[in-house]
Amino acid sequence: MAAAKDAKVVWKSGLAFEGIGGSGLTVSLDTIAEEGGGTGFSPMELALVSLASCTAMDVISILKKKRQDVTGFEVRAHGLRTDDHPRIFTDITLEYVVRGHGVDPKAIERAIELSETNTVPWPGC
Repeated sequence: MAAAKDAKVVWKSGLAFEGIGGSGLTVSLDTIAEEGGGTGFSPMELALVSLASCTAMDVISILKKKRQDVTGFEVRAHGLRTDDHPRIFTDITLEYVVRGHGVDPKAIERAIELSETNTVPWPGC
């Protein structure tokens, strides 16, 4: 049976919404400041954050299992969008930044490969 996840957004004002996950945690969403918003993530920013966090959780878990001494880790997501509506992503680049003591570059490469091919089903979680 498929695992169900629930989420909803509740309108606040203008184009501002509160996103609420099934866990009860919340996140603020809004349009960009140039369009009168700026009080929360834009939906497209949040999509990039979601993608980056999914693969980051996979990669750090794999590196821990491989007993790599990681002391710092981040995933930077950069998306290019079309100029015309619908303003979809045409390209997304992920940059993995790993710091640590004696971390094996091949272990990092393999962890990223596993995340991208086996465990990140959306790209996403």
